[in-house]
Order: sequence, then structure tokens, then C-alpha cells
Amino acid sequence: MASNHLSYADPPAVGVNCKRRLNFMAKEELFSKPLIVWWLNSVGCIPVKRNSGDLSALREAIRRLRAGEGLLLFPQGTRIQGGRKLEPHSGIGFLAAKLGVPVIPACVIGTDKVLPRGTKFIKPAKVSVCFGKQIRIDSKMPYENAASLIMEKIRQLQKFS
Repeated sequence: MASNHLSYADPPAVGVNCKRRLNFMAKEELFSKPLIVWWLNSVGCIPVKRNSGDLSALREAIRRLRAGEGLLLFPQGTRIQGGRKLEPHSGIGFLAAKLGVPVIPACVIGTDKVLPRGTKFIKPAKVSVCFGKQIRIDSKMPYENAASLIMEKIRQLQKFS
């Protein structure tokens, strides 16, 4: 599954609206406090070193996908604010093309109001999550093109939500 990313509230918002259990990739910096580490591990988070092409995180994602587990990725790699556009990382294209797994685009709206960047407390707000039709990526498609296609499907969901 691939989604836009507005807030730390996105993984739980998508997770509770999905029928199957999902694993998540989360930036390594979140794994610094024991209580948080316990919780992140219990909900299936994979620590990833950002901006480095983290092979150990990629191997773990591959292992879980091959085991038939669900995986939620945020192709842009970080929370995006104010309608800003950021190009997707090619990792999602690599996983989809190499493993032949379908990708379901998802769109989250309102989580940036529930847990705005820089705040520590949840605020009441309406949140909606919508899912698109699954996408199959051709194994010969360049990974960057596959990632861009997936991101375009997410953006299309945003327009209709």
C-alpha cells in the first residue's frame, strides 16, 4: 500500500481502515526511546535510515512481503505540508517491480489537523482515508517511473476526496 503523508497520525489512520494487518517503514530517529521502540515493534515498524538507501530495511521489507504480509509505504519519504509536491523515492518502484506485488494507492485527508507537525497533542478533526484500485507494475519499468506512476495515482485520489 502506498499513501500520501501528512502527519504521524497517517499510519494508524490507514491501518485501522485497512482489512489486513500492515507493516510500516519508519525513520530510524523514532527508535530512540525504549517505550516508543516497544510500541513501534509491536505494530510492525521497520526502522529505516533516511537518505541512505538503507539495504537492511529494504531486505526486511522484502522478507515481509514475500511472507505475504502487508506493507504501507509513504513514497515521498516524509510528511508533506501545504500541498507541497515532493517527488517519490524509487524504493516503492523497486519493491513493486522486483517482487511483482500489487500496490494499492491510498489517500489520507485531515490527519494534519489531528496531529499537526510540531505538536505533541492530538486535536479533534475529521479524518478520511480512501483507497484506489490496485496497480501492477511491469517488471521492466524503471523504478523511478514506477514510483512516479504510484504517486500520480495517490494524487488522483486526493483530487476526488
